[in-house]
Amino acid sequence: MPAIKRLHHLLSMKHMTNDKIHHLFSIARKMEQMNEIPSFKGKFAANLFLEPSTRTKSSFHIAQRRLGMDVLQLDGTDSSLVKGESLYDTLKTLESIGVELAVVRQSESGLLDHCAEGLNLSLINAGDGCGEHPTQSLLDLYTIHEHFQYFQGLDVCIAGDLKHSRVARSNAFALKQLGANVFFVTKPEWQDDSLSNHYITMDEAVDRCDVLMLLRIQHERHEKGDATSSYLKEFGLTTEREARMKPDSIILHPAPVNRGVEIDGSLVESGKSRIFKQMANGVNVRMAVIEALMKGEL
Repeated sequence: MPAIKRLHHLLSMKHMTNDKIHHLFSIARKMEQMNEIPSFKGKFAANLFLEPSTRTKSSFHIAQRRLGMDVLQLDGTDSSLVKGESLYDTLKTLESIGVELAVVRQSESGLLDHCAEGLNLSLINAGDGCGEHPTQSLLDLYTIHEHFQYFQGLDVCIAGDLKHSRVARSNAFALKQLGANVFFVTKPEWQDDSLSNHYITMDEAVDRCDVLMLLRIQHERHEKGDATSSYLKEFGLTTEREARMKPDSIILHPAPVNRGVEIDGSLVESGKSRIFKQMANGVNVRMAVIEALMKGEL
């Protein structure tokens, strides 16, 4: 029987089998219950965030500290990247001085795949432009599984700025692999045929979906003047639409939330919303990812 291929890095959900996803869930549950948390005291991690982040950056930092790691926090302004050093050489430098885990967010899709080929440290993709965001996907999946206990046959609608969303790409692939039915709602100019051609209206989505996953409109990736004032009415989750959702359905959003744009502000902390639960789950899921990578269990 051939040996199971272990992952040295977490760069894409396309590298994650269903068994590996569920293995991470079991570790995350252990972390949530504070049972048998391993210690990586004396191990160094580096967080290199070249794009803005609140949730992902803070979540990784807390996860690493809970695991006993020493953490270096870097951004583009305090490293030699501003002098023209390549990201690969920056990561090789960190590896050379003893860093064993690097968490990187940067703007070029696929760049980390090229960097990873020559690295001996473990590398986690914390978002690469419009490419992927695997740990966000894992915490979203964990939140869904926590509520339903299964994926097979669930109707999941991903709604929002699909063209620029790394979260949509990671989740669409993983959800389909796990057996969910995935549909999309977006403006015509934000459609992405690499994801799917299963586009429906928001009114159809709220009547049908078990999980409504809203995406942030990424103003920073749009031309100035791209109007969003009518988005809520046409494509967002209003209170009227929320009232038509299935009784056991849930609402997700990777945040930050543009209240009154993707979702009516009053619904962000409503009974169906799992938005802040996603954030809480993010720490435990990222602890699970780190443990699995450091122990060679992924």
